[in-house]
Amino acid sequence: MTDIKKGLAGVTVDETAVSKVNPETNSLLYRGYPVQELAATQPFEAVAYLLWNGELPDAAQLAALRRTERGHRALSDDVRAAIDLLPTRAHPMDEVRTAVSVIGARETAGISNVMDAVGTPEENLERSVRLWAQLPAVVAYGQRRRRGQELIDPRDDLDYAANFLWMTFGEEICTPAEGAEPVEAAGGAGGPDPSTSSGSSVASSGSSAVPDPVVVDAFNRSMILYAEHSFNASTFTARVIASTLSDLYSAVTGAIGALKGPLHGGANEAVLHVFTEIGSAENVGPWLDAALAEKRKIMGFGHRVYKRGDSRVPTMKAALDTLVAHYDRPDVAALYDALESQFVERKGIYPNLDYPSGPAYDLMGFDTLTFTPLFVAARVTGWTAHVREQQASNALIRPLSAYVGPDERHVEGYVPDAADVEAQERPEEAAG
Repeated sequence: MTDIKKGLAGVTVDETAVSKVNPETNSLLYRGYPVQELAATQPFEAVAYLLWNGELPDAAQLAALRRTERGHRALSDDVRAAIDLLPTRAHPMDEVRTAVSVIGARETAGISNVMDAVGTPEENLERSVRLWAQLPAVVAYGQRRRRGQELIDPRDDLDYAANFLWMTFGEEICTPAEGAEPVEAAGGAGGPDPSTSSGSSVASSGSSAVPDPVVVDAFNRSMILYAEHSFNASTFTARVIASTLSDLYSAVTGAIGALKGPLHGGANEAVLHVFTEIGSAENVGPWLDAALAEKRKIMGFGHRVYKRGDSRVPTMKAALDTLVAHYDRPDVAALYDALESQFVERKGIYPNLDYPSGPAYDLMGFDTLTFTPLFVAARVTGWTAHVREQQASNALIRPLSAYVGPDERHVEGYVPDAADVEAQERPEEAAG
């Protein structure tokens, strides 16, 4: 009898050097580095470089990546026009999926041979960086469009995390700043970026105010924690598509579709709906009694890989704590702690990354519908690292299935012709 592994649980399908969960320390490793160490010490740009290249960048390499990323931040007219064609009530993940398709169509325009669309390793690294650079504008514009607000242009005096917040909120998330010094995430590798020393874009933006460093640091950490997670559903989707020798943009578009599901990326959005439904810490007990009696799935708890709790949670919870203090919202912490403690006590299941990230993004000011697109903006680095790894040692991913339908049967009156008979009787093809 065939041994079926539903959901490919426990099946090892390939090798990867991008990331792993170390069961001995319960740590998630990016290219060997524990993710909590990266989140505490690196800007997101350095982690993106690590995922793509295998090593953390030196100062010159980080500066070069930042120059490239900042040169591709602006939302192009065709992508904006495609987003504007969608109803404002469309889910933001549909906006992001559409935008990536348009970006890909533009980037691969003129390629007449489908075999050439897959791209060289060098071309796909360049495509990865450009796509990563453009996604904050897509996500930020989507939220602003739904709020009836205008697009905000990027600023090249801000690092990735700070600029993302700027394009989403503008002055709303800023604190007054003297001069126009570049804003970098805490612990940035290599120090200030010499490519931005002029601060010329501050004048064009009309403001020298910068996003609050407490919020920038928390957001930077969240991006790093979400950047990569081995062969999760969306990453495996991207690798399946890449294995057909399709292009990088098609692989990312498919991954976005997988991430939209609430059993994967949509969970952080679902967590906020749970918090809203409960209301306050004193309501947790009765709410949980009813939810468990109804056998509801409580989003934000449990993980297919971790056995002792998601190793990313302590880092994100610490970031949430800084935001709770910054915004003076002890009610959020009380609700968080009450639900966690009671659920763990009753079910023995611990939170995953989506549990602290949902309320953290809410405190920052992101709409709940924007949470999963934020996941996309981070995970695109991991997806594209895996696409390039798949292409470097490719085999078409084509698993078998155990058929459980009717036995062979025939249409009444059908008479096979000679070609059908010959095909049934010919010898098997040679292996390979």
